[in-house]
Amino acid sequence: MKRKLLPVDRFFRIQERNGRSVTYGDIRLKTGYSAVAPAAAQLDSRFTRHVSLKIPIASAAMDDVTEAPMAIAMAKSGGIGVIHCSMPVSRQAQEVARVKFHLQPRIANPITVRDADTVGEILAKRKRKRWKFHSFLVLDESGNFVGLLTRKNFKLCMNPNLTARDIMLPVAHVITAPEKTSMERALALMQQHGVDLLPLMRRKTTLAGMYAAEDIKRIMTGSQAQFNLDSDGRLRVAAAVNTDESDLDRAEALVQQHVDVLVIEKAHGDSYPEHVFLKMLRRRHTSIDIVAGNISEPDSCRRLIREGADAVKVGQGPGSICSTRVVSGIGAPQATAVYNCSRAAQGSGVPIIADGGIVNPGDIPVALGCGADSVMVGGVLAGTKETPGDIIKRNGQQFKRYRGMGSLSAMRDRKASRRRYQQDHTPISQLVPEGVESIVPYKGRVKRVLVQFMGGLRSGMSYCGTRTIADLHRKADFHFNTPSGVREGHPHDVLITEIPPNYQVGR
Repeated sequence: MKRKLLPVDRFFRIQERNGRSVTYGDIRLKTGYSAVAPAAAQLDSRFTRHVSLKIPIASAAMDDVTEAPMAIAMAKSGGIGVIHCSMPVSRQAQEVARVKFHLQPRIANPITVRDADTVGEILAKRKRKRWKFHSFLVLDESGNFVGLLTRKNFKLCMNPNLTARDIMLPVAHVITAPEKTSMERALALMQQHGVDLLPLMRRKTTLAGMYAAEDIKRIMTGSQAQFNLDSDGRLRVAAAVNTDESDLDRAEALVQQHVDVLVIEKAHGDSYPEHVFLKMLRRRHTSIDIVAGNISEPDSCRRLIREGADAVKVGQGPGSICSTRVVSGIGAPQATAVYNCSRAAQGSGVPIIADGGIVNPGDIPVALGCGADSVMVGGVLAGTKETPGDIIKRNGQQFKRYRGMGSLSAMRDRKASRRRYQQDHTPISQLVPEGVESIVPYKGRVKRVLVQFMGGLRSGMSYCGTRTIADLHRKADFHFNTPSGVREGHPHDVLITEIPPNYQVGR
């Protein structure tokens, strides 16, 4: 039975007959009768076949956007972060672990030190591993729990050559509890004895885990209703891998840290290296979802789905710091690319991720109306507190660095960036960049940005009378926006005295 044409199908057929491809700014959603208030809009969606979202947004796998702090903030807001792969395998796995264990009140395998380790060695390792904590459980050479080191022990130690055994609190003076102690009982014990850590014992000397008061407090006082959690109550997180065969080991390390999704990073996803790698990854990891991309054509989407992709990333060159289209002359305007690929994926159960091109909050309902199940953003989140890098001050203003993974500096610095653009064997002096470096204004916390963008999505869904994203897929229809229409849609003929947090002048 032939599928009934939806309003969005008719719109894009007209554009195709006119030989016209469009991007988000070229189109606006049509409004209609609505009984849906913005607050009643339901933003639940899917990132991949089996991984859901509370809000349809993911942070991009860029070295100036997503490491553990961003991924934690995204999952707490209901989305998901994709931790970039431009770092050693061990560190990327550690970043994933920081997210997965952020909400864990009970630490099954706490980090320990040996009683013969010197204070200097422990502090050097802490700095090298970028650990934020100062307390360590101490084991002897046989693996028995023998004592506890705290911040106070380190602060009072004047000789870095002393060993952990010399300065630790001996086990006889450490408050411990049995292995099966509940979180509530653990907190009561810690409050009773005035301690921050509670080691859990399987037998008299065998360590079985640990509770930390700070983690328990965060869980018991925080609102988890909006958190994007896995079945074990841990924050969801995705991580990027490239297409080199060595990245199979990277994927294995990430899976061991309970990563929820693997995202293959390739500028051209419909390429021989990605097809081969996707098949190898699929064979090795049958129970984890894999995102493939990037592509912009429907036949490419179909091929990746046939190879086993659990979601497809659509977008070649729409990002604010991407110059791929200018340099290489390829790519479809993003709204057309998303629509065509969403139709190619129809009936497969594979979600479409619209990657790039989001500038203003209104771009998200447009992208979803074109058929995307979620959007992936980099520039929207760039410059927030949770992004890597320091704040830069210029002329009294605060900025943070933001660069494309195809920028010259990223390709010089990161082998993964060169591989993403199939230039891993190109001499540094002959690299052909497909992105730029920039600085962006400091924006404060990610949550503040997401509130505005999700508020814009709720508003758009309300104007269209759509309660769910599935409703938006069915009911979305568009006007074509002329240049005059674009200008008319922005504030005009006034001198703006206060710029709101959800609007960029000239964008």
